[in-house]
Amino acid sequence: MTILKLHNTKTRKREEFVPIDATNVRMYVCGPTVYDRAHLGNARPVIVFDVLYRLLRHVYGAEHVTYVRNFTDVDDKINARSSETGRPIGEITAETTKWFLDDMAAVGALQPSIHGTDNQRAMPRATQYIPQMVAMIEGLVAEGYAYLNEGHVMFRVRNYTEYGALSGRSVDDMIAGARVEVAPYKEDPMDFVMWKPSDAQTPGWDSPWGRGRPGWHIECSAMAHDLLGAHFDIHGGGNDLMFPHHENEIAQSKCAGHDFANVWLHNEMLQVEGKKMSKSLGNFFTVRDLLDQGVPGEVIRFVMLSTHYRKPMDWTEKKAAEASRTLKKWRKVTEGVVASPKIPQVVIDTLGDDLNTAGTLTLMHEFASAGAFAELKASAELLGILTEELGGWTELGGAQLDGWTELLSVARMKAVETKDFSEVDRLKAILTDAGVTVQMGKDGIVLAAGPEVDLAKLEALK
Repeated sequence: MTILKLHNTKTRKREEFVPIDATNVRMYVCGPTVYDRAHLGNARPVIVFDVLYRLLRHVYGAEHVTYVRNFTDVDDKINARSSETGRPIGEITAETTKWFLDDMAAVGALQPSIHGTDNQRAMPRATQYIPQMVAMIEGLVAEGYAYLNEGHVMFRVRNYTEYGALSGRSVDDMIAGARVEVAPYKEDPMDFVMWKPSDAQTPGWDSPWGRGRPGWHIECSAMAHDLLGAHFDIHGGGNDLMFPHHENEIAQSKCAGHDFANVWLHNEMLQVEGKKMSKSLGNFFTVRDLLDQGVPGEVIRFVMLSTHYRKPMDWTEKKAAEASRTLKKWRKVTEGVVASPKIPQVVIDTLGDDLNTAGTLTLMHEFASAGAFAELKASAELLGILTEELGGWTELGGAQLDGWTELLSVARMKAVETKDFSEVDRLKAILTDAGVTVQMGKDGIVLAAGPEVDLAKLEALK
């Protein structure tokens, strides 16, 4: 019998995972606010929890697993984007939701589903659950956990005595260490908004407190309860959500009488070349930026899986190049190979030990070295790599790009000796014009074929 162990943020321990009901394993993961493209950091929790979803389906059966991931489609950032662009809010959220799903599919993420079938309900939009949010807020007001002031419904944080248990901080420490919004309608600085008024230009819904819209935190509590019940197995997200979002979810759900989630999982953040990703540093990019530059989604996924989810993940060009080489080699040796009907137990045990994806990849390197290609392919499918959906990118480059890599390498070696880089520049210009991304660094040259690559043009010029 397979035993899964997961590090529970709530208890700060790695625990054996025992589902509430093995015929209905339920997981909720906080999804994106849909107003722009998903940046690379947004892809990390999607990939992490996609692997956990695949593992749960393998252990318990796809028909016994429910995975819900929401879309926040009512938010002040969306409102601001609408004001900036003059575009309707619904048009923006529909477009960016599609962008998100397309980009996540490109990195191999399965769509969430309920018992393996109902994908749409498993990806709820906040605007579809306003009545459920209003009902939950009404109950909290009636019980004294929330209050109305100046058109805002606020949650009384100090009425929930266990507030801060998830992140391990007291309320007073949170006030001292966080940028807490000071507002006249708050009884306490830590109280948070559950409902706020909307003017004529802002999206709003009728409620007992007037026309308004929900705060951020209530949506996940309401949707999780409606789709998964008052008590479910796993709640996940990035560790940047631990406070205040997840603390607030717990507080309002518990005060509403719901047991909420048993296990809390949080992935660490992403860096780029050893630094925090930010626009000011010039190292901020979206998933689509990488894909358009010719970095295959499978390479993005592989790099993400190379680091344990609870450790900071550093995206580097060197890692991407190494991932590309490994995946090309594995695809070549498994071409035409039928995956083993049974995934090696050592792989299940390793991945089942708190999602040790890095250790699983090490085992796969060993399979490749030993010629155990059927086992390699079966293990890869569990991780969501070497799949048909992510395939094809190696053929885009193939021997033709390998030949250009050799030409460029020779030219660069000569240029280092002569200090004349004109030939290197000429070759790079040809490749770029043909839709090939050229990455040159101390670790070598990496060529990646973009979506509009013209290999026939390259062959004629070679």
